[in-house]
Amino acid sequence: MSFDPANLIEDWRESPWADFPTAWALTTDAPRAVATQIAGLGSDYRVCEGVAVHRSATVEERAVLKAPCMVGPECFVAHNAYLRGGVWLADRVIVGPSCEVKTCFLFPGSKIAHLSFVGDSVVGGSVNIEAGAIVANYRNESANKAVRIVFEGDTVETRSDKFGALLGDRVRVGANAVIAPGAIIKPDTVLPRLSLHDQSPEASGDD
Repeated sequence: MSFDPANLIEDWRESPWADFPTAWALTTDAPRAVATQIAGLGSDYRVCEGVAVHRSATVEERAVLKAPCMVGPECFVAHNAYLRGGVWLADRVIVGPSCEVKTCFLFPGSKIAHLSFVGDSVVGGSVNIEAGAIVANYRNESANKAVRIVFEGDTVETRSDKFGALLGDRVRVGANAVIAPGAIIKPDTVLPRLSLHDQSPEASGDD
């Protein structure tokens, strides 16, 4: 299985992001990419200062949405959620209370439970991220900040200092699990509660 997002996310080729070859190429270009999509929206969206919310979506009081941000049909963004850095929510996405979602693209039906952080990531359809989970996006401990990923025996060089994860469709992330910066997770994978998932060369012993 290639790390091409189309091999992990069924809706990728029909999405606005089909021309991006990798997930990290998309997250690196997120502000421009999301702003371009917002510019072409119709009257089904309320657009104000770079934030677009579909008329069927619900954004609760005190949620903070920073431009550019696009919230799709039937989405639910809960109280005190914080969306920033270029965020795109497809239809029926749920972001729970007190979550931070930074520079992310979430495909239909995915859910992030309360008190979670997801950074610089692409999340496939029907993914469920339980409460308190972290998808980290920056290797603070490393001298070389460029994110590298071991996937199917090969080391993938993202050449990006910030990247969280590419989560395939229907992935389940347990409560208080941590995904270290730089992960490619196949569809239907289940990451246990309180687990650490690290695909860096250092963690795998490939360096």
